[in-house]
Amino acid sequence: MEQNASAGTFSKIRRTFIGDRGFYAAVFTLLLPIIVQNAISNFVNLLDNIMIGQVGTPQMSGVAIANQLIFVFMLAVFGTLSGPGIFSAQFYGAGDYEGVRYTMRFKLLTAVGVFVVGVIVFLAFGDQLISLYLTGEGDDAERAAILAFGSSYLRIMLWGLAPFAVSHVYAGTLRETGETILPMTASLAGVFTNLCLNYVLIFGKIGFPALGVDGAAIATVAARFVEFAIIVVYVHRHQGRFLFVNGLYRSARIPRRLAVSIVKKGTPLLMNELLWALGMTTMTQIFSTRGLNVIAGLNIASTSMNLFNVVVFSMGMAVAVMVGQALGAGDIPGAKRTTWRLIFLNICICVVFGSALAASAPYIPYIYNTTEEVRMLATRFMTASAVFMLFNAVTHCAYFAIRSGGRTFVTFLFDSVYTWFVFIPYSYVLTHFTSLDISCFTRYVTLQTSSSA
Repeated sequence: MEQNASAGTFSKIRRTFIGDRGFYAAVFTLLLPIIVQNAISNFVNLLDNIMIGQVGTPQMSGVAIANQLIFVFMLAVFGTLSGPGIFSAQFYGAGDYEGVRYTMRFKLLTAVGVFVVGVIVFLAFGDQLISLYLTGEGDDAERAAILAFGSSYLRIMLWGLAPFAVSHVYAGTLRETGETILPMTASLAGVFTNLCLNYVLIFGKIGFPALGVDGAAIATVAARFVEFAIIVVYVHRHQGRFLFVNGLYRSARIPRRLAVSIVKKGTPLLMNELLWALGMTTMTQIFSTRGLNVIAGLNIASTSMNLFNVVVFSMGMAVAVMVGQALGAGDIPGAKRTTWRLIFLNICICVVFGSALAASAPYIPYIYNTTEEVRMLATRFMTASAVFMLFNAVTHCAYFAIRSGGRTFVTFLFDSVYTWFVFIPYSYVLTHFTSLDISCFTRYVTLQTSSSA
């Protein structure tokens, strides 16, 4: 009897956490293009970072700070699209193309609003925001150089914010309807453009002047426009395939009831993404008070960690799409089963990638032309991230599963409220009221972050 009970328990656990061949085929059909897109994008970002790092540490730090500010804008765009994205996946799962069209209009209007606000803030307060990261110990000349490089980079990057926002409206809607190849293709074309132009414009190749940081910004802006052109033009030339864009711009109509529902569910998501992004930039600012080298170390570490976290974070999109479509079709048991299986799969993947990051962390910083102190800091930051990657695998999938079910206020509590009321005060106390080395207390902070969900 005990043997039968054990066999039954094992069978139940297996059915809960492990899917059949058809399940994994569906997962990887959806996930593989996203992984390829994000992997190539992050690899190119790593190469870009290395190129800028070859020019000098102040240039690398200036670009890193400017990108922290742009990161807030990107997360604000992502946040405005997340609410209607829940409805898009469910409308598509129910075969309602008109509903998908309405949600896409809502996305476009809100993305334009975020763009306008972002440009105003960066133009009016860009230099002051960059200066917040330059309060730590360091040489005054280096501090002034970082500010100059960061300001120049940010001003040029403003030209790429609009195509970025609109591209994400289209790409997000396509993914929510199960189309991942086109967003991947557009993104790959963009990153290839970025990589080639970076090499040409940063170092001054094939007759172009060596523009350094400005060249990196110009290359990124050009890549944004390439991605925008490919995805938007292709979708509108194949409206028979993408039925939800038929008549998209003939009217600005969005049913009032739907708009109210999107705002109710989407506002917590927007506030969550915005406050979380602001929280992360605030964390970087808190860390930066320990010295200018911290910014460079964090930049090397974060760029490298993003490459190792590609599969982990791509899995969130799989959860959002597969669970959202199951909920849209009214299959609650299927949605629960899919969530548990994707969480288990993500854990298994993280064991592999976390081990790889820990093993390579001591060697990656030597690719950069920087100081030994910066290399040491970057190594310790990456090691801390590798140790807790397993926890992030669970919390990331759980976040997207809860969000797919429309429980956006819960995700707001677990994410942004925790960040601002626990995570940031905890880090501030460690930074300002203890003598712990920066590389030590960031491990404690990583543990707190991983346990937030």
